[in-house]
Amino acid sequence: MRRRERDALVVARVVGDVLDPFNRSVSLRVSYNSREVTNGCEFRPSAVAHQPRVVVGGDDLRTFYTLVMVDPDAPSPSNPTLREYLHWMVTDIPGTTGSAFGSEVVCYEQPRPSVGIHRVIFVLFQQPGRETVYAPHWRHNFNTRVFAAQYNLGLPVAEVYFNCQRESGCGGRRAPQPTD
Repeated sequence: MRRRERDALVVARVVGDVLDPFNRSVSLRVSYNSREVTNGCEFRPSAVAHQPRVVVGGDDLRTFYTLVMVDPDAPSPSNPTLREYLHWMVTDIPGTTGSAFGSEVVCYEQPRPSVGIHRVIFVLFQQPGRETVYAPHWRHNFNTRVFAAQYNLGLPVAEVYFNCQRESGCGGRRAPQPTD
């Protein structure tokens, strides 16, 4: 992962609250309609009503990935008692394809924050093999680190996140400014 990307993830507490430091080794593109998700961008719930298009890089169809989408700020950023809330999980995504080619084991649930600005994080892990990752029993209090350890996924290979607040909300998180 480039230094600017890492700094943005640290400033936004994605690294810390959800992930340990890692090096990006696979490309991950997430888009809602035609708008691509970039770290720190803003989306309203109406813009994320339907599951996004996800494209996974890599160089081998025989390498499989798991994608998780979590909200570490549920139900509110100041009191995240449901941290992390699991919005979506797709396993067995072959490299060089997208989520449509994987197995959706937790169906997509639209983020609908009622209080504050929430970080919604997509995390991509490389699987040790096909059909080696299974759905958790619940969505609330999901823990990405524990999940990765349970299935021997190691550190993430890619990540991207956006900020989301209720439709009528105002203001926003300040996007972290890159430092050189």
